[in-house]
Amino acid sequence: MESYIFDWLNLLLRWLHVITGIAWIGSSFYFVWLDNSLTKPTASDLKDKGVDGELWAVHGGGFYNPQKYMVAPKQLPENLHWFYWESYWTWMSGFALFVVLYLFNAQTFLIDKNVFAWGSSGAAIGAALVYLVMGWVVYDTICKVFGQKKNGDMIVGIAVFIYVIVATYIACHLFSGRAAFLLTGAMLATAMSANVAHIIIPGQKKTIAAMKAGEKPDPIHPMRAKQRSVHNTYFTLPVLFAMLSNHYSMTYSAPNNWLVLVAIMLAGALIRQFFVLKHKGKIEYKYFAFGGAILIAVAAWIAPAPQTNASAEVPKFAEVRAIVEQRCVMCHNTQVVSKNIQLHTPELIAKNAQSMYQQAVVSRLMPQNNATQITEAERAKLGAWFLAGAKSE
Repeated sequence: MESYIFDWLNLLLRWLHVITGIAWIGSSFYFVWLDNSLTKPTASDLKDKGVDGELWAVHGGGFYNPQKYMVAPKQLPENLHWFYWESYWTWMSGFALFVVLYLFNAQTFLIDKNVFAWGSSGAAIGAALVYLVMGWVVYDTICKVFGQKKNGDMIVGIAVFIYVIVATYIACHLFSGRAAFLLTGAMLATAMSANVAHIIIPGQKKTIAAMKAGEKPDPIHPMRAKQRSVHNTYFTLPVLFAMLSNHYSMTYSAPNNWLVLVAIMLAGALIRQFFVLKHKGKIEYKYFAFGGAILIAVAAWIAPAPQTNASAEVPKFAEVRAIVEQRCVMCHNTQVVSKNIQLHTPELIAKNAQSMYQQAVVSRLMPQNNATQITEAERAKLGAWFLAGAKSE
């Protein structure tokens, strides 16, 4: 019953996380597009009001005319919409999901003793939390130290990329591959949400406070907010891949998986760069092509070796049952019914053959973190048995 309850928590939190994530990423992408699509106003009344850019758009049967002011309008509008709850709820739901799935099941999901032999679950959990916090601390420090210097954006970009490489390497040598990928994505997502909570929104509040006090707003606040917002848009595709990667063990189970993650995140950032420039009217296919080439190269690099004729031979059911009893039954029996699957009898093995094939052979998600040390030859035998009809005699 406990595992069933956790499955429901997992489902509902994942659902909430996806919904709020769509809202946050959607609004973020929209404002990046809007900011890059604005044109300088020509009407004198707009210039007099301090409008720096405007856009005409049609959607849903109506016309829209968003306008952006240089720092702030001369008078504070009565109704002002804030965009921050999308970010906060995405992070909170994501962290709650991480707690339920990874921290409450650290021995299963967070720790892989073949990667690093943690002395206790508590130590691994503490290290994971420090990893998330340090990501923001290091990133924020880089931005504050180098962000205002000449060529600051380039320096910050290079420094952050180097830190991401180092952090990815560390995560993939401390945690299970699946957890390391997720943690690295969560580290970037934490920085994104912290940008909103600690830089963008406070800066906007200071601008409004200055206006209410009859003072001229400091332009540094919108400048910093714009800088962090741009960073967030480049983090988005890498974060989305890291969140999705737990469904594709071919990536996080690959040798040198830290390089796989770095390469795919770099490809995501390059593809995002293509679209950012496209919004500005600059078509630079080289970014899209380079990103795509990286993805193709990674796919070719980690492709599994073709099966030999020997591995394709159909094994006897006794061999299959021996593999299942040694590698699978400890989590799928009468006492432990993981994912509502039981495999302790020949009938149940045959009944769940499709699930076994999908999870252990195709997606390679099972056994979790390969805790039971199933071999490639054993996976091949399970696959050959299933494809031959999954007979239980």
